[in-house]
Amino acid sequence: MKFLPFLFGLTCVFNAGASGDWPLHGLDRNNHRLADITEIDAGNVGKLERKWTWHSGVKGTFQTTPIVVGGVMYVSLPFSHVAALDADTGKELWRYQHQRRRQKMCCGPANRGVAVANGRVFVGTVDARLIALDAKSGKVLWDVEVAPPVTLTESGQGVTGDGQTVSGSSGIGIAAAPMVFEDRVLVGVTGLGYGLHLDSARPGAPLGSVVGLPGQYGGVGFLAAFDVASGQRVWKFDTVRSPEAGGWEGEYRTHTPDGVPLNRNIKAEKALAAQRKHAWKHGGGSVWNVAALDDESGLLFFGVGNPSPQMDDSGRPGDNLYTSSLVAIDARSGAYRWHYQQVPHDLWGYDLASAPVLFSAKVDGKNVPAVGHASKLGWFYAHERTSGRLLWKSEAFVPQENLFAHATRAGIRIAPGVGGGANWSPVALDADRGKVFIAAMHMPTRYYLKTLPATKDEPAVDYASVEIAPEDERWGVLAAIDLNAQGRISWTTRTPDPLVGGVLALKSGVIFTGEGDGNLSAFSAQTGKRLWQHDCGAGANAPPIAYRSSDGEPRIAVAAGGSALWGYQQGDTVVVFGQP
Repeated sequence: MKFLPFLFGLTCVFNAGASGDWPLHGLDRNNHRLADITEIDAGNVGKLERKWTWHSGVKGTFQTTPIVVGGVMYVSLPFSHVAALDADTGKELWRYQHQRRRQKMCCGPANRGVAVANGRVFVGTVDARLIALDAKSGKVLWDVEVAPPVTLTESGQGVTGDGQTVSGSSGIGIAAAPMVFEDRVLVGVTGLGYGLHLDSARPGAPLGSVVGLPGQYGGVGFLAAFDVASGQRVWKFDTVRSPEAGGWEGEYRTHTPDGVPLNRNIKAEKALAAQRKHAWKHGGGSVWNVAALDDESGLLFFGVGNPSPQMDDSGRPGDNLYTSSLVAIDARSGAYRWHYQQVPHDLWGYDLASAPVLFSAKVDGKNVPAVGHASKLGWFYAHERTSGRLLWKSEAFVPQENLFAHATRAGIRIAPGVGGGANWSPVALDADRGKVFIAAMHMPTRYYLKTLPATKDEPAVDYASVEIAPEDERWGVLAAIDLNAQGRISWTTRTPDPLVGGVLALKSGVIFTGEGDGNLSAFSAQTGKRLWQHDCGAGANAPPIAYRSSDGEPRIAVAAGGSALWGYQQGDTVVVFGQP
């Protein structure tokens, strides 16, 4: 099977326990995903049963987090359609049918959710638009272009570069759910971090490998704020640092900031720098997931994707800031505050795909406001919130092998592979228990250096490719990290398939995650023991949520639509569970 390179003590503003709603992607702006529900516990979770099922009629990779406000569930569908459902019955109230301006998408049809505020529903689309809908009717209130389709779309159709004619393309879009802060909607773009993908009829040209033509395709990623009422852009933060902002080359680090060797040829990179002054203009830096917001300081925290080309560094010298970094900016102005680059000069697709989470960390017996991130490297990082200083890094929650090794002709096995230890799946955090729960995976991949054969008119082209070897075992890992013990692992539970989708925690001590085999499963927060599972009919690869019906009964909901990239069965359902 080919594996495509893009595989990839706090006060909450909203209290879902009091309202019964699930108003934000992460439940609160801290992204805790901890529902104030105690009625469903370890003793009775095995009695959960379906209350209703809704079929969208749109089969495809289904990654939405349902939003529940005032008895209505708002769901984004594949290809950026949006539906409003009666949260009690699943009856469809209205539907917005999105008409794409272009057909090419960067990473499939997936959309990770909407934001609801001020009587409006906001959705970022696969063709890089931001749309405001009336929450009662679904009527379009405004529709703005976040990124122009021409200047920020990678395309090599019929392009000749360095004497080679290559074809293939990838588009820019929006996968992450928007966030509303005060009178602004915040959203980032995706699809900029690959370089040109090989899509050629030439013999020996596998689809999905990255061509060695550096610095000619792609653009600069960004996160931007738009006026809630009008859709007018207020500010934009570029995720690739321009020369005017200090340059993206950085310090030419030989190690990660936490001390792991990177196996870089710094001398060669510096020698190349003068020839590649403009490489940053094609630098990548997608924003894959929703941000976390500290309401007290006004700081916004988000992860940034990998540089472009993803697996070819021959034309991008330096650390490639701010790619593969956790970044903090001012939510009101978009002004830079700090960054922490987990992988300088990333070659392996170790971008920051999961949403950050805010919590209070215990350091030397003191509580420190912290921001954490579950990384593709397989560690959970905890940083001091105002400075970015690394407080601690957890024990590895997945196996690690040949980290930061380079591709070889024979193929080298690397774990975590390009899919990462933790991909985009959101974590859940229980501050009272001092635990963060991570849906992770062991999915090693083989990194190959290959050559597209020369033809009469075209020279040979070197490129990098990642593949899953049939002999390499794959499995999922549900991990509990102890926040009060400097990231010690409390327990891990192995699942049959790599976990992608995210975690829901209840205050009762039960946690939920979906699996590729179709099961939505419940586990003990204390031990990791599986307590219950239910086959949803397709891969349950979206983040589960909890809310209350109009009569106060607790409900658990998940979108079951699988994932094409992971090979999980696709479907079109939202399934809601409750007690008998």
